[in-house]
Amino acid sequence: MTLLRPLIVFAGLLALWQIFVSLSGVPPYLLPGPGQVIVTGFDHAGLIAGHAWVTAAEILIGLALGTLLGGASALCLAYFRSARPWLMPILVISQAIPVFALAPLLVLWFGYGMASKVAMAVLIIYFPVTASFFDGLRRTDPGWLDLGQTMNGTPLAILRHIRLPAALPAFASGLRVATAVAPIGAVVGEWVGSSAGLGYLMLHANGRMQIDLMFAALFTLALFAVALYFTIDTILRRALLWQADN
Repeated sequence: MTLLRPLIVFAGLLALWQIFVSLSGVPPYLLPGPGQVIVTGFDHAGLIAGHAWVTAAEILIGLALGTLLGGASALCLAYFRSARPWLMPILVISQAIPVFALAPLLVLWFGYGMASKVAMAVLIIYFPVTASFFDGLRRTDPGWLDLGQTMNGTPLAILRHIRLPAALPAFASGLRVATAVAPIGAVVGEWVGSSAGLGYLMLHANGRMQIDLMFAALFTLALFAVALYFTIDTILRRALLWQADN
């Protein structure tokens, strides 16, 4: 049933798409039908797969690095009060400046390869992971902390056995948000400057009026993003068995 519902929703969206194309008479060079997009996807499966691997690697590396950096920053904010005046401005600035404005600079600094796209993904992921994890660490029940200190627990033991488990639900929420927005950084970076990736393929297909190929690449990106989100969500649900779903 868990897998059936998304499939029903997906099939319903495809049906609505086809109905709209059939009834509106919109030309294929503006909006091709789902059948045409699927056929084009199979015809260019090798081309799309090659670019998809590049984008997937950028997203996964960016997600891993952004999560590690965000988790480390949250721990520094929680345990080193003197570091907060220095780290909080960085945290705010990372989101105050639109990532689209930073994309050309990152491409200039890191080149047209994978590094600039990973950096874009890290910038987007960093804030939700840091903010949610820090909030979870800060909201640990004071009674639990007092109990740990009463039992002569070391700061490391209290962190491991009390503060981290208490903060994991908040961290999981931030990681879910980060997983959902991670593809944005990689694709925007590919649009600004790249030689491979689904964003690069979409840009070139649009320039050549291969709209069906552009939609096929977009469709592949959407499938990967949804699969990645549900994979992370499943892992987090199994890791947080004590957190009841309401």
